This record gives sequence, structure tokens and C-alpha cells, in this order.
Amino acid sequence: MKIAIIGAGAIGALVAGYLSKEGIDVALICKRKDVSAIKKHGVIIDGVRGRTVVPAKVTEKLEKSADLAILAVKTQDITAALNANIQALKNIPVLTVQNGVRAEEILSEFIPKGKIIGSVVLFGATYLEPGRVVHNFEGDWLIGKGFAPNDEEVEMIKDVLSNVFTIRVTDEIRGMKWLKLFLNLNNCLPALTGKSMQETFSNLEICKVSIRLLKEALKVVEQAGVKLASLPDFPVERLRALTSMPLDEASKIFSKTMTNLSKEPLYGSILQSIQRGRPSEIDYFNGEIVYLAGKTGVEAPLNEKLLRMVHRVERGGEFSAPDEILSEVRR
Repeated sequence: MKIAIIGAGAIGALVAGYLSKEGIDVALICKRKDVSAIKKHGVIIDGVRGRTVVPAKVTEKLEKSADLAILAVKTQDITAALNANIQALKNIPVLTVQNGVRAEEILSEFIPKGKIIGSVVLFGATYLEPGRVVHNFEGDWLIGKGFAPNDEEVEMIKDVLSNVFTIRVTDEIRGMKWLKLFLNLNNCLPALTGKSMQETFSNLEICKVSIRLLKEALKVVEQAGVKLASLPDFPVERLRALTSMPLDEASKIFSKTMTNLSKEPLYGSILQSIQRGRPSEIDYFNGEIVYLAGKTGVEAPLNEKLLRMVHRVERGGEFSAPDEILSEVRR
């Protein structure tokens, strides 16, 4: 199988590096600065599997069709990536790896729905610089068609990707993506502090804000009739339990979970984008909850406030101390 990976951020570079190491034919499509660095040094991965340095085929544009395309750009960059490579993407399966729930909907404007395969990535990675990433922790990779039944095409993709990752095929990819959104909602807080997940969520008062975010979002999603589907290590019942227990107790559990995610400093995807001077996915995380709240008539003031605060950091690049964040959130 020939695989084209469009995007050389944390996930794109990680997947390209590991697949290339196994001898799988991979073409990595990325921006000029990434092309130059990867041609010179290869893809460099540090982290839970030790160090991997592997040469990779890299180019700015996909010139020839592949058997599978993995779309590894941020949600806000999907349209530009597809426009640049659309001729080579016609009639081949495209696997999305974006957080949030919008990727497949955007992709369906370009690609036949039956060729779109959604996914939920449960392993973690951090982008350091062009061609260099950290693999922070292991986790499953869940895949499944959201617009059509899973078929032999999905099984074939599973077989290839299973050389490197634990792949699970699911018929509930849509509900799983919605539940994964809850795991991403708190990316906004490290983006405001400019600190790692571990450092940010060692503060129990910040963790209380996290629980309030989740509780507010759950109310919105339930009012909208969205069906959540359990993830392998995060059942829906755990979310409901966490948001139902006393705030002090819930914040301690949340803090312990987040501060033990990785031995290496782990930076959320929103902060990583800000550090690179790029727009973040915040509109597809907390912004998705605010949008859904507007449609259903349920208020989501905390998600809306933190959405505005992250946009302010994107514009000005100034981070805040936890006490400053807490003060603003209480207003």
C-alpha cells in the first residue's frame, strides 16, 4: 500500500516516521520549511519508544495518487490542503485524524462520502520543530466510516496501520469523536498559561474550571441529543460520574490524571499552534460547544469566555498566570 500523509505536525510526522521505519511506502506532504528539514535530517521521534530517526519521502504537493491518504493537518487547514492536492485524492480513501467533529463534514464537500474514514487518535505527540516530534504516550487508533458501513477497504487499512499502532475498527466513530471532544475541551487552559499540561493541571483551582467546562458542555450536548460513544479507556459513564461528584473531589481526580499523562512535558494542540504562530483549533473545541449551545438555546458562558480568552492570546501572544485566569473566569 502506498500512503500519502498530508501534514507534518505532531501526528503526521509521527505516523510517517513509524510507518517508514517498517518499510511501508509513505509520501509525506508538507510545507517548504518542513520539506527542507526532513530531507536534511529525516523524521526524528523521541519518547516512549526511544529514539527513531528515519529518512522519509517528502514533497510539497502530492503529484501521484496513493492507495490511502491520511489527512493530518488541523481542521482549519483542511480546505487549503484539499485544494492543493485534490487531483491526486480523487477516488482514494481518505483517513482523517483531526480532533473535534467537523473534519468529515468539511471533507465531504471534496471527497465522496463513501471514501471518508474518520478516526480518533488516542496516542499523544508533541511537535518540537520541523521533522522532530515527541511521542508522549501510547494509545489506540480508532477508525471507521461515518457515512457508510465499514467494509473490506477499512479492514485493509487496519491491517497496514497495525504494523505500528493498535487499530480498532468501530461502527460508532461519530459518537466516539464527540466524546474525544470532551477530552480536548481543556486544551484551552494550558493555552492561556503557556505551560505544559502537567504544570497547568497541578493547580487544583484550574482543575475546578476544567470540571465546570465539562459539566457545561455535557448539558449542551445532552440538550442537543448528541449520542456519545465510549472510548476504550474512557467510558461515557466516567464523564458523567466526574461531572456529578463534588467539585473538590472531581478536581483532584482530574489533576492526578492530567499530571501523569506523560513523563515528557505535554503541550496541548492549541498551545502548540500558538507557539508556532498559527491559528489554533479552539473554534472546533470549545467553539463547537458554543455553536451547539446557540442552536439549542442552552447557554455555555464558561466555554464562550474561554474561547474569547484563547483568541486574545492568539492575537497578542501574552500568557496569564493561573490567578489571573481564575479572576477573569469568575467575572
